[in-house]
Amino acid sequence: MTNALTRREHRASRRALRATLRRRTAGTRLAASCRRRPRSLATVAIAAGVAKTTAAGIANGLRTVAKRLSLAPAQTARTRRTVAGGRAHQTRTVTHWTLAQVARLAAAYKPRKPEYVAATALIAAFAGGAA
Repeated sequence: MTNALTRREHRASRRALRATLRRRTAGTRLAASCRRRPRSLATVAIAAGVAKTTAAGIANGLRTVAKRLSLAPAQTARTRRTVAGGRAHQTRTVTHWTLAQVARLAAAYKPRKPEYVAATALIAAFAGGAA
């Protein structure tokens, strides 16, 4: 009886395992959604594994590259969601991009900031592997 867990320890262990499973499932579901249909640049960045704080900045950089390349988004939509989570008070027009377009943008994007360089590599691997 050396490894017998108390009831409280067992519940805590199972709670941690369920939380891990929820996180992993959400990430997989988001990545699959990005592969199926066009999504926003920030959403693709988050699905690729970029931190939420960096995702908004890298999305702005990729939008600038899109203007330079004269690349139009696959579709536009209206939403009340914000990148930071929660609900905005006004609807916003957002652009959705296919993974092939995101791969092209990531290839043309040359950031200087170290975290953006790492994020671009993650996005390129995510978009290139699924396109």
